[in-house]
Amino acid sequence: MSHNIFGHLFRFTTWGESHGPAIGCVVDGCPPLLELAETDIQPFLDARKPGTSRFVTQRKEPDQVKILSGVFEGKTTGTPISLIIENTDQRSRDYAEIKERYRPGHADLTYDAKYGIRDYRGGGRSSARETANRVAAGAIARKILGDDIIIRGAVVQIGAHMIDAENWDWKQVSKNPFWCPDAKAAKDWESYLDEIRKSGNSIGAIVEVHAENVPAGWGAPVYGKLDSDIANGLMSINAAKGVEIGAGFASASFTGVENADEIRMDDGDYTFLGNNSGGILGGISNGDTIVARMAIKPTSSMLSVLKSVTKSGEEIDVRTKGRHDPCVGIRAVPVAEAMLACVLADHKLRHRGQVG
Repeated sequence: MSHNIFGHLFRFTTWGESHGPAIGCVVDGCPPLLELAETDIQPFLDARKPGTSRFVTQRKEPDQVKILSGVFEGKTTGTPISLIIENTDQRSRDYAEIKERYRPGHADLTYDAKYGIRDYRGGGRSSARETANRVAAGAIARKILGDDIIIRGAVVQIGAHMIDAENWDWKQVSKNPFWCPDAKAAKDWESYLDEIRKSGNSIGAIVEVHAENVPAGWGAPVYGKLDSDIANGLMSINAAKGVEIGAGFASASFTGVENADEIRMDDGDYTFLGNNSGGILGGISNGDTIVARMAIKPTSSMLSVLKSVTKSGEEIDVRTKGRHDPCVGIRAVPVAEAMLACVLADHKLRHRGQVG
């Protein structure tokens, strides 16, 4: 039994390894007659690809996507859409010496424990390289959602350094290499990450994603709740170690009065006076902005020497050579956006299927 498929009515299967000849995905359940071209997908892959600044891995991959099926004369046919992205800048030799060594924090030991074999070249299937497939699928999901639903994300914390929410400006996200909505915080992060990178260490981050203009009613209680599916999608991303919706864990310290998103009428429609629920009540969207956050652990590949063991049980010290992200959370933003888009597209189709 394998688990390389995500979604229900809108679903995708990813394939490929970090250092194989190519990676790709097959998207199934996309409705017909949607306009779709490679140029609709490429901008999202460009946002995720490596080598865009000194704060991410310097692996140079163009991440050029090719559509192999499911599109005819510029429109989706309703049949499976197959996408392929070639790998062009593998340096498998960087990983030769860890063939028999388990890198702390990686999936080396667990892949061996499960399968009895592992692709040690960059982690194989467990590599963040796989997430390019999700971004491609997310671009198709956005087509299903339409232009009215706006999905965007930002990094709100690197290490212990948080943004000032009062300074939140979506326009700033594209003006710095950190996807940071706070211009002052972005400036501080620059010198901080330079120190982390030069010391051969790494650091974690928190990514926040929003989906605006999602209509009320999406979600399938009780085992297909919208928030539980969002949490599942985000937690499936490499290096994710925690997810919260709305106020999340902070709500545990609130009183009921503080936590309640009170309701009033505005021009004949209801409006919420707060959004601690993150736009979801009872597993169903309430029409407010959907807000989710994801904690990304520090990059496990780094130049610092760590204690470990070999496959045969010998105790060793290990240092991972290669080109690595000092903070992998930076490149997680487009991936988080894509997974949120895929969940919402799936729920849009499920909602339509159940209630018309």
